[in-house]
Amino acid sequence: MSDFLRSYLTVGIFVGVAVTIVSALLGVSALLRPNKPSPQKSIVYESGVDPVGTGWSQSQVRYYIFALLFVMFDVEAVFIFPWAVRLEAYGLFGLVEMGIFIFVLFLGLVYAWRKGVLRWV
Repeated sequence: MSDFLRSYLTVGIFVGVAVTIVSALLGVSALLRPNKPSPQKSIVYESGVDPVGTGWSQSQVRYYIFALLFVMFDVEAVFIFPWAVRLEAYGLFGLVEMGIFIFVLFLGLVYAWRKGVLRWV
């Protein structure tokens, strides 16, 4: 057997052991836990207040878009940090590439601003 296949076999063995341990622990916990279902346990609970009405409510799309914009610009910081750490190694090429990256993100911000997505109404 080659070293290449032996390394995959090692990974496969570790995955198999991990799946076996997780399955065994979940099975043991299912057997040992107390199981006493009741209608009172099935109601919705939030902050100690008794629920009123149904649990379904429609939320507005702008909150979802605002959250996506936050995630997008938060991920931008994740990409900028390694670049800033290795700036000397990348030189002018890295500086130009990061400038293009930031410019594209700036265009996205301007587009969202012009569409009125950033208004929190």
